[in-house]
Amino acid sequence: MITTRRIVACCRSATLVLLLGLLVAPIGSVAAIGSPDPEQGGSVGLEGRISSPPPTQAASITTPRNGQVFDSSPITVAGLCKTDLLVKVFANNVFVGSVLCKNGSYSLQVGLFSGRNDLVARVYDNLDQAGPDSNLVSVTFNDANYAEFGTQLTLTSNYARRGANPGSTLTWPIVLSGGSPPYAISIDWGDSSGAQLLSQSFAGNITLSHVYETAGIYTVVIKATDRNKSTAYLQVVGVANGEAKQAATDTGTTNKVSVAPEWYWFLPIVPLLIVAFWLGGRNELYVIRRRLDQVRNASRG
Repeated sequence: MITTRRIVACCRSATLVLLLGLLVAPIGSVAAIGSPDPEQGGSVGLEGRISSPPPTQAASITTPRNGQVFDSSPITVAGLCKTDLLVKVFANNVFVGSVLCKNGSYSLQVGLFSGRNDLVARVYDNLDQAGPDSNLVSVTFNDANYAEFGTQLTLTSNYARRGANPGSTLTWPIVLSGGSPPYAISIDWGDSSGAQLLSQSFAGNITLSHVYETAGIYTVVIKATDRNKSTAYLQVVGVANGEAKQAATDTGTTNKVSVAPEWYWFLPIVPLLIVAFWLGGRNELYVIRRRLDQVRNASRG
């Protein structure tokens, strides 16, 4: 015959195992969410975009001043903007550079076309929805090299911001035009990898590639020089997807950010559960014994 003590112990153990299982089971899921590894075995990932209205607040251009004349390029374009929006700068309706708005302002280097340049800054959200145009600033670039050799070297791209997972190859198509070949191209990807140097025999479409080791947002600076020492310049924003354990800065350095495990909270609870079930089991056994004694006494009476 199974004794009362064994019945109580069996039920108590089964309940304890069930509760501990409920506590421990989510650990794998939580760890997977916090893991920098984008591939998790036995899991299903879903990605979606929630539609939202485009930005309504326009950026502004405070530097340079309208009507300024320059004899060198690139120049600094700066102004005010809404934090965390992407700022794209256009010269004569051609994309010439981008930067992420931080602390309500932006600043970047942009290359100019020879002659008049109508500069406009435009903000974009994460859905690539454009906000209103900034104030228009017209400046003039007196390019001595262009006047001497008859053709201006330019760099542009269809992408102001582009990303890939850490450890995967990020590709970036650019367009190199004008100038006199051959060309030397230098790319600073904004991390600690140093400048990447390329030699290009002809103008046209070029695909750059890089691998970021750490998640973050990086300032990418591309420079091209032709045979006559003419230069072109393009600044864009590179993104390494995922939870950033290190945050990229404009100088290419990184600051470590520690991420505390999210599942340690349950560890102090385990001893308390064991003690509580032990005390509860002893009380339950006492109550059952009293009821059995009452039944025996009633049957004898």
